[in-house]
Amino acid sequence: MEESQQHDLHTMTFEKDDPLESTSPQISVSEFSCHCCYDILINPTTLNCGHSFCRHCLALWWTSSKKTECPECREKWEGFPRVNILLRDAIEKLFPDAIRMRFEDIQQNNDIVQSLAAFQKYGNDQISLAPNTGRVNQQRGGGFFSGVLTALTGVAVVLLVYHWSSRESEHDLLVHKAVAKWTAEEVVLWLEQLGPWASLYRDRFLAERVNGRLLLTLTEEEFSRAPYTIENSSHRRAILMELERVKALGVKPPQNLWEYKAVNPGRSLFLLYALRSSPRLGLLYLYLFDYTDTFLPFIHTICPLQEDSSEEDILTKLLDLREPTWKQWREFLVKYSFLPYQLIAEFAWDWLEVHYWTSRFLIVNAMLLSVLELFSFWRIWSRSELKTVPQRMWSHFWKVSTQGLFVAMFWPLIPQFVCNCLFYWALYFNPIINIDLVVKEVRRLETQVF
Repeated sequence: MEESQQHDLHTMTFEKDDPLESTSPQISVSEFSCHCCYDILINPTTLNCGHSFCRHCLALWWTSSKKTECPECREKWEGFPRVNILLRDAIEKLFPDAIRMRFEDIQQNNDIVQSLAAFQKYGNDQISLAPNTGRVNQQRGGGFFSGVLTALTGVAVVLLVYHWSSRESEHDLLVHKAVAKWTAEEVVLWLEQLGPWASLYRDRFLAERVNGRLLLTLTEEEFSRAPYTIENSSHRRAILMELERVKALGVKPPQNLWEYKAVNPGRSLFLLYALRSSPRLGLLYLYLFDYTDTFLPFIHTICPLQEDSSEEDILTKLLDLREPTWKQWREFLVKYSFLPYQLIAEFAWDWLEVHYWTSRFLIVNAMLLSVLELFSFWRIWSRSELKTVPQRMWSHFWKVSTQGLFVAMFWPLIPQFVCNCLFYWALYFNPIINIDLVVKEVRRLETQVF
């Protein structure tokens, strides 16, 4: 009561001394007073019902009651209340001295500062959980990206159902077929996937009808003589190195995304989701559990030994999987710490000739995720919450690890068709979702009041 009386006294004194009161009787401080503190409005926030309150008063009300309703008429508000910019600018121009005094009082009150911070955090959480809430243009039809996602989802489901009903199985790939059972056409297919240079020897292998059994018996000396006549030593070396891998595995090792997915369906889906939620943990997983088959080709691709990308360098990078040098590790660790999505984009860029559209989707997705990560760091920096970063990292690590363990336990029970749907959704639809998220972050940055 005493505080309210003091505010009333301050308001009456201000009305008496204000020069605007004497020249324009129609304008008074009481017309711009908050119905919570009965003082002049500071950062006026207008609710859906039309009532306006000081933003810190609304924050104090929400902190104490935990109710999303108007303090005066008790009507629930929708979305997250925003500052009425037009009303705020008008009040600041009409009563600059009073506004300045109120701001000084507010900044010195720790309870108010903490309530405002908690209220803003609540608003950010609400926006991230329900980004379409309270937007008129999105209520009318769901927005452009929502329509695109709906259409693409329908097309994807139709294609996957057709693929499943036509019995085109991934098990028909050479990665699942014993090399001794390969036909001559399949041997040529294996040869052509070694690189564009392999097309030079395609007709020679077809003319000799080299099947899987014959391929296993060929030696370097036979490759160098007629009828094969592979004079280029680098080409012979590449064929022999890949042939040794085929002999060791008994099948064709995966050489592109679709073959890797056929051999490792669960791991490929995990890596796609790790790209979005935690690329650093995903790369750490590759280092610990898939070092030879995946991590070594990855690091040799993104951190090559030489800048020159000649034909021999590409063969060496993809087939001669030597241990990385210290220079490669240093470059990798710097990018791993600060630019993890750039690593994914560089790797996808190297596979443009093999996966034309898929690589572009991965590159665009990596760029968008980099922007979203920058926005996240900016929010932490602007709110002076750097000391909470270790706790956030530990919570994130625990969450991702728990989810991964849960999925690993129930993975054998998940139908393959469902896995394929999740895989293609994460690969092709996530970039569209991330475009929408980036647009929302830019709009939030433009309208946010610090």
